[in-house]
Amino acid sequence: NSAETSPSVVLENIQGCSRKCLCILLENISGLSVDDDFTVEVMPEINAAVATFLKRIDTEEFVKKCSQNKRVKEFKMTARLLELTQSIKAENIPASVSTDYITVYFESARNGGGPVSDIQLIPEENSAIITFCHHKGNA
Repeated sequence: NSAETSPSVVLENIQGCSRKCLCILLENISGLSVDDDFTVEVMPEINAAVATFLKRIDTEEFVKKCSQNKRVKEFKMTARLLELTQSIKAENIPASVSTDYITVYFESARNGGGPVSDIQLIPEENSAIITFCHHKGNA
């Protein structure tokens, strides 16, 4: 099976859980530590968070563990793999930000990024569509 599994897991319905609580919960489930092994980005406007694993783990197995976790169930949260996509939409981008800055930001491995092939700014929405060069599995 050569299909690459996404290193990112989306957690939805996180309103009952602060970022700190979420990080501890994910550390407990994964046995890994936040910042060193994975990052957590909380998106309150859509009531979700994305955990991106910097260490290679079986994210499908992790999603299963989340779904069976007693605390996750109590918070009524759900976990699913973030589909590997070539484009993402970034929102709340200040009008003063240049495409060069956005490129550098999204190419940063620390931010879970990779080589960017295109950036389309949508100034009236303060957003941008970032298209990545094809994801290549390095497994």
